Amino acid sequence: MHGWTGKILDIDLTTRAIKTCALDENMARLFLGGRGLGARMLWDEVGPQVDPLSPENVLIFTVGPLTATGYQTSNRFSVSTKSPLTGTILDANSGGYWGMQFKRAGYDALLVRGRADKPIYIEIKPDSVTFHDAQQLWGQRVRATTKALGQNNNKRNVMCIGPAGENLSRIAAIMNDGERALARGGPGAVMGSKNLKAIVVEGKDRPEIVDQEQFKFMLYESRKLLRASPLTSQALPEFGTSVVMNIVNTIGALPTRNFQQSQFENAEAISGEALTDKYLVKNAACWACPIGCTRITKTDKVEGEGPEFETTWAFGAQCGIDDLAAIIEANSICNDLGLDTISAGSTIGCAMELTERGLLDSDLRFGRADLLAPTIEAIGARRGIGNDLAEGSARLALKYEAPELSMSVKGLEMPAYDPRGMQGQGLLYATSNRGACHMRGNMLGLEVLGLPKLIDRFQVQGKSSFVILHQNASAAIDSLVICKFTNMGVAEEYFARTLSAVTGIPYATGDLIRVGERVWNLERLYNLREGFTRAQDTLPPRLLNDAVKDGPSKGWVSHLEPMLNEYYRVRGWDTNGVPTPKKLRELGLENIVNSQR
Repeated sequence: MHGWTGKILDIDLTTRAIKTCALDENMARLFLGGRGLGARMLWDEVGPQVDPLSPENVLIFTVGPLTATGYQTSNRFSVSTKSPLTGTILDANSGGYWGMQFKRAGYDALLVRGRADKPIYIEIKPDSVTFHDAQQLWGQRVRATTKALGQNNNKRNVMCIGPAGENLSRIAAIMNDGERALARGGPGAVMGSKNLKAIVVEGKDRPEIVDQEQFKFMLYESRKLLRASPLTSQALPEFGTSVVMNIVNTIGALPTRNFQQSQFENAEAISGEALTDKYLVKNAACWACPIGCTRITKTDKVEGEGPEFETTWAFGAQCGIDDLAAIIEANSICNDLGLDTISAGSTIGCAMELTERGLLDSDLRFGRADLLAPTIEAIGARRGIGNDLAEGSARLALKYEAPELSMSVKGLEMPAYDPRGMQGQGLLYATSNRGACHMRGNMLGLEVLGLPKLIDRFQVQGKSSFVILHQNASAAIDSLVICKFTNMGVAEEYFARTLSAVTGIPYATGDLIRVGERVWNLERLYNLREGFTRAQDTLPPRLLNDAVKDGPSKGWVSHLEPMLNEYYRVRGWDTNGVPTPKKLRELGLENIVNSQR
């Protein structure tokens, strides 16, 4: 095999058994790697009704056929598991250096099962896999742990959890390279439940490439396209992901004060422009990334990476806060504790509304920037009110008898776009397999930025086709595994041609998109097997019933139901959202499903 190493590392923490298995070549061709390979493996490994925090759940870390080749953004890797926050299938991916080193250590996937009897960490090298005692590291924060284990981006890379994961917060992240996160859905809690503090990797060999000349040509052409794109050559390097803050706010789609409004009056104060002007130290980039969207920022209290747009929104507009220094500090604390910033910020915003409505006895109120840091610390420690917030907004709101105040889908907190001002984004959130997610086919390009063309953001009829195309492409990109920002300048055709050059297997653009469709449908089947139905493909009542009161999106609600009917039909699913036998045959999934019956 070329592109793939052909090896899966399987570790049982309960028995300390280590074995290496061969990667099935047909599975690799059909699902590639990353998110796709993880979903396929999880289907076999974690059956219905398994408790996500039990030893029976698994963590599956995967890379893809392009990982570590040197192609643009070929540094990323994924984790797949059953989410303790949502109960759905979960994958999350991260950049940095860890994925590259893992691939160069000689593996396509790492499957971690069972539970260690005491805290440990794993060290993976090309010629050895060893267990080490981690009791002295247990309780340590992410940066201290990363340093103690000898992080070196060019040789040795550390992935670990912080106190939030150890304390089984359902919104805990797994962190790599100090500041990078596998964040959404609580994978850090799964790792903590296994008494696994860290996984350290050292790589050696680059993966073999079949057609070096064609690969170099595709590398050159892709770089040329990224340099020609204003987004990837100017906007992202200069202002980072928060470049869209003012844009989204201007059109009336920036959720504010727990989605009670769709514009934040002080958005300019927390914009990418403000971040650059006041707090930026320098840019940085992941391995093999020519874009360099990472922001190194510094305040009087902290210095480090971030915050990204979603983080700035979650602790900013969502909480009614315009203190950018406090937001930067909140991001830094989350990274060190190992917390998902979107869920943390949105859950705090939910708590603020619960408090203002007299349902929760706390000091949390919109605009209280001074309470961000201590509240996040409490979440990481599960101390006081932090114990409730560590459960995520859905469980928090349910406990205080106001479930409608959780701005989540399937239990996962919604990101920074109001579906009332972006109809396609609402359909995306409602149908995303891991819960509300902008990284599963973001409609920002089509509905707001005009990439590759601008469509009416309020359009309802016909919107499902655009959403499905983006979802399938997104799943394919996540299976390669590369960064979505590359796709802002480089079309899927170039990814398919590069994949062909690396593996020697001819992939047309349609073949690559079909991989994404196959992955999306398998994830859907997993959730159906867990008992999810059409009823969970929905949005919070506020977005379906309460029209925006003013601004450019005034009078709009999310018209989800007609879009959902159309979506199921175009997907080839029945009216209950179940893939039809015909669709399963088209995608080569019928045997997988039949084997479970």
